[in-house]
Amino acid sequence: MMNLRVLFLALLLLASPLLQVARCQSDAEDHSSLVDDIIGEHSDDSVEEDDQDLDMNLTSAPGVETVCVFPKNSAKLVPAGEETELLVGLKNDGKTSVGVMGIRASVHLPYDHKLLVQNLTMLRFNNASIPTSLQATFPYIFAVSQYLQPGAFDLVGYVIYDVEGKPYQSVFYNGTIEVVESGGLLSGESVFLITLGIGLLLLLGLWAYSQVQRLTKVNNWISFFFPVNHLYS
Repeated sequence: MMNLRVLFLALLLLASPLLQVARCQSDAEDHSSLVDDIIGEHSDDSVEEDDQDLDMNLTSAPGVETVCVFPKNSAKLVPAGEETELLVGLKNDGKTSVGVMGIRASVHLPYDHKLLVQNLTMLRFNNASIPTSLQATFPYIFAVSQYLQPGAFDLVGYVIYDVEGKPYQSVFYNGTIEVVESGGLLSGESVFLITLGIGLLLLLGLWAYSQVQRLTKVNNWISFFFPVNHLYS
């Protein structure tokens, strides 16, 4: 019995360091997960605060002018589900420098801008500044939903900036874009209409050919029963 007790105590002494290490590792993992959760919560809060700041109803600053160009895409065709690039130009004619914060855009129905179709990607800038009497160009890449029905929609784009610490925003584009199916300029509806038109033309051609053949047969029968020489004799 004494030997069993000694053996049991020896096993406890040998296992105690392992238990301590396992406990330390468990505590470290719990602490690490807790830190990650706290960082994640603070990160989400900061992102939400930034979004709220940039989504405020802001006015444009005097002396700031904007322009928008669709490079190599004068027809403003936007393939659904694919990236489309446009260039946003910002000119600073004010008295102080302009700090560009970001660019955002949205897609609306053309007959009512209150009907929002899609909010597009928000592009942010960290250290973009435009001194007085200068201008700068910023590329903006966006993609509409691949499930968006082809047709005409209105694109509204804003550039958000600050002047002397006060935020402003200016509209750089408010016009129509043409959403087309990915992989081509023709939509499924257009292909169907073209195919239907070709089919109707073929049917019309066959009908005209049959009418010509019918008239030819009638003329042959008339010539057979009523020869021309017999009529003039």
